[in-house]
Amino acid sequence: MTKLMTEMLKGTLEGIILASLSGRPAYGYEITARLREQGFTDIAEGTIYALLIRVEKRGLVDVEKIPSEKGPPRKMHSLNARGQEYLEEFWRTWSFLTERLEQLREGAE
Repeated sequence: MTKLMTEMLKGTLEGIILASLSGRPAYGYEITARLREQGFTDIAEGTIYALLIRVEKRGLVDVEKIPSEKGPPRKMHSLNARGQEYLEEFWRTWSFLTERLEQLREGAE
């Protein structure tokens, strides 16, 4: 992954994770696997877990602890109403930015 890609992902990864959860609840590992299936192959699991803690603290997801046969309980994350509102704002902002960037690119050609 290039430095530019890494920097651009930093600003959007929180929204990407919430978008992943909008379809169905998931464990951290499942979210990582989903993102990798979408082509985000270089994102480390640790990055995902750190962001999950952050969105949990901000009240954007609900967490249910599910008992595990191997070790501590697993955290199932689900998008709540506040997280859905944030995600909608994320998509509005994303649309605004992509439209403006397209205008800039077209103007430069």
